[in-house]
Amino acid sequence: MTDIVEHQRLFIGGRWVEPAGADTIDIVSPVTEQIVGRVPHAVPADVDRAVAAAREAFDHGPWPRMTLAERVVVVTRIKDALAARHQELAELVTLQNGSPKLFSVRGQALSAVGAFGVTIAAAARFTEEDERQGTGGPVLVRREPVGVVAAITPWNIPQLTIAGKLAPALLAGCAVILKPSPETPLDALWLAELCAGAGLPEGVLSVLPADRETGAYLVSHPGIDKIAFTGSVGAGKAIMAAAAENLTRVSLELGGKSAAILLDDADLTVAVPAIVGGTCAANSGQACVALTRVLVPASRYDEVAAVLAGAFAGLKVGDPADPTTVVGPMVTRNQQRRNLDYIRIGQEEGAKVLTGGGVPAGLTTGWYVEPTLFGDVTNDMRIAREEIFGPVVCLIRYESEDEAVAIANDSAFGLSGAVFSADRERALGIARRVRTGTITVNGFRLDLAAPFGGYKNSGIGREFGPEGLAAYFEYKAVNLPAPEQN
Repeated sequence: MTDIVEHQRLFIGGRWVEPAGADTIDIVSPVTEQIVGRVPHAVPADVDRAVAAAREAFDHGPWPRMTLAERVVVVTRIKDALAARHQELAELVTLQNGSPKLFSVRGQALSAVGAFGVTIAAAARFTEEDERQGTGGPVLVRREPVGVVAAITPWNIPQLTIAGKLAPALLAGCAVILKPSPETPLDALWLAELCAGAGLPEGVLSVLPADRETGAYLVSHPGIDKIAFTGSVGAGKAIMAAAAENLTRVSLELGGKSAAILLDDADLTVAVPAIVGGTCAANSGQACVALTRVLVPASRYDEVAAVLAGAFAGLKVGDPADPTTVVGPMVTRNQQRRNLDYIRIGQEEGAKVLTGGGVPAGLTTGWYVEPTLFGDVTNDMRIAREEIFGPVVCLIRYESEDEAVAIANDSAFGLSGAVFSADRERALGIARRVRTGTITVNGFRLDLAAPFGGYKNSGIGREFGPEGLAAYFEYKAVNLPAPEQN
């Protein structure tokens, strides 16, 4: 893809229409720093049109009145089309995001296919109503779609975060207005083209690339029944405050500062590859689930520091289109500056750069940051407490298992984590004590069949699997007459 990818119309209510405004969004390659795409910038008038179309589709259209099995057929067509064209999607994501090619295929495109697949499987086992015995007679419990959903997705892993909202919302019978990040909207409009051929009724889906101002208008719109957001803590708090005005339901998947705990018997041949995969190799560190705090027993600190620093130093940084590249650029120039600022802050706080610490030699064009490992970090430092969102990792000593758990839990976040030990039950015991939404024993994994979300500032609600599907339903109790009253 060398030509500019350009869209001149917006996808509103299942149709390609002229935007209400004249402004456009330029998408800049994080590799070449050149414009690679251009899309219309949605304005509040476009939001009004999308909400009106979604309300008509939900309040009067066929989609929520179809059976769940009928909706499964349509959503399966979307999933199958995604699977058939996943290489094309991966190339588009690499173009706009700078994700390394291998990650774009597995972590971006195929993960979205997987999210659709597990949600469809959950829908096949889902019951829309069941009868139970109440205290005064039989009760029919119905699950009904929540309504019109505003789905707001970030720039780092756009297709997976879209799938985590779009698949369950559509299967539940909702209408969806998708607002992708203005930094990376090309894949969302590509998906709109794909969905247009899947048989969604008119009004069910709109895609509106826009900035925060239009996003704020969308989340405060009285025609929205549920907001599903993935992004920063600050934006999540603003959305929750806006939603409170209309008592709009919200689900928020926010940031993380996750801990990988190495116990004293941890096998480094297992732990180090998993930590590398859960940090720098996870979308060049731009992942909310990244294992950015590595907790090491003091007795093994020097050993782990040497091995992990060597692993980080050996990672290939460069052109994400090269299949051997492990770490690509940051998505935006601001994100590169943010990482470099935190590297400076860490040094000023007294942490020691064990490897990395700047811009890779020879990569003056593009927004690159070296994989950076900090040693001598204490958990009160800003680099250990604040989400950096890049290939910057902190190594922290501990003296006892209780202290390791205390350090892991001493965070405003609680999204992901890992525990490494030769003793599975010992590791599992530690995992049960860490207050986080997902944690892996002897590895790093985000399992799309399991509920995903966070404790504390990492969010509210869960995505993926049956729990993610259930989040798009309302529950209605229908009290039935007792048998003698029939």
